[in-house]
Amino acid sequence: MLEYTPKQIVAELDRFIIGQDEAKKAVAVALRNRYRRSRLSKELRDEITPKNIIMKGPTGVGKTEIARRLAKLVKAPFVKVEATKYTEVGYVGRDVESMVRDLVEASYRLVKEEQAQSVEEKAKEKAENQLVPAIMEKRKDSFPDLSEGQIKAYILQELREGKIDDLVIDIMLPDVQKPQMIGQGGSISFNLADLTKQVMGGGRPPMKKRSITVANAYKQLFDEAVDSMIDKDDLDAMAIERAENDGIIFIDEIDKIAQRGNTQGNDVSREGVQRDILPIVEGCTVNTKHGNIKTDYILFIAAGAFHIASISDLIPELQGRFPVKVELQSLTKKDFVEILTKPDNAILMQYTELLKVDNVRLKFTKEAIEEIAEVAYAQNESDEDIGARRLQTIMEKLLEDVSYELGASENGEDVTVDKKYVDDRLGAQLQSLNLNKFIL
Repeated sequence: MLEYTPKQIVAELDRFIIGQDEAKKAVAVALRNRYRRSRLSKELRDEITPKNIIMKGPTGVGKTEIARRLAKLVKAPFVKVEATKYTEVGYVGRDVESMVRDLVEASYRLVKEEQAQSVEEKAKEKAENQLVPAIMEKRKDSFPDLSEGQIKAYILQELREGKIDDLVIDIMLPDVQKPQMIGQGGSISFNLADLTKQVMGGGRPPMKKRSITVANAYKQLFDEAVDSMIDKDDLDAMAIERAENDGIIFIDEIDKIAQRGNTQGNDVSREGVQRDILPIVEGCTVNTKHGNIKTDYILFIAAGAFHIASISDLIPELQGRFPVKVELQSLTKKDFVEILTKPDNAILMQYTELLKVDNVRLKFTKEAIEEIAEVAYAQNESDEDIGARRLQTIMEKLLEDVSYELGASENGEDVTVDKKYVDDRLGAQLQSLNLNKFIL
């Protein structure tokens, strides 16, 4: 379980997200409270529910990234959904319970990956034992002076080093067929005969001889070996338990389903969607293909720009289920400079490494970085505020020529991006921004 203190959690988030200290503190405390709850007696633990969080702030300032990094930090099941994708019960569209089913699927994949790692060595050995005889049969005339044991050892070494991945062999593999879909009159259904054949087959599918590369055959045999070593019922139970106690559901664009005063739009009732989401957040039981899950202890993090609507426009019952409210700030020029350079996944580092693949060595001067940040900040001020996403647009424009004109030198080339380089390529944008200052 989580061993990070709230300060340590914030420090980990600082590696990837600039600023927004209030939001980081809120999610850090919420995450630590989960650990504290897990250390209590069962009777008291059942009484304590997560303190759900609602974030207010413009797009591109880190709302989703905070939640995603938080889940990744503790390997918690995580899904991001958009409130606008759901419709009120009775209308055509996604029902709100699907967000919980998506969480269980994410939890199932997470648990399965962990279980697969625990049996990885045994699965590798089983796959190799099935693969080596087929390779020997293909290459039986290549080793006239070696014993069978020596041939096996030699082929096994080549297999593990990837030297024969492209060799085509004939081998018996499971004949797994996807159920055939039948479409008629706009509707799609599965071929019942195909489904029945697979279900009645008793688990293991029939085998079929196939010509296939060693790499693809190894993957199929490895996956089959892993599946045979993992108990599916245990996986289902662990997935449900993990989703119930560690799951995080991030509901984005929640402001879009808020009622703005007495205005009525053409959309499906916003208040109806809110009332459908309410029992999920309050705590209910949802049926999934892996079993029933209680949503009482799932952490919900909602977010929205709230440019037109406000948090108070949500129905009171839903507001009450999000007791922690934090506001994220628009990014400043200083923030943009730090986003470009400081995080572990800094944007300048990404572009530098990308172009290094084609032997282009990029270097950015301090003045150039300041100028890029200034352009990003000014554009967000004069146009739509899209936060850090503005930097991607600017960087693509800035490096368009050097990304396109590759291969000019066999030894590669050194490109220094200085203030003049930025002004030359972003001059039109800078001029437009300067003119906007005088336009009412």
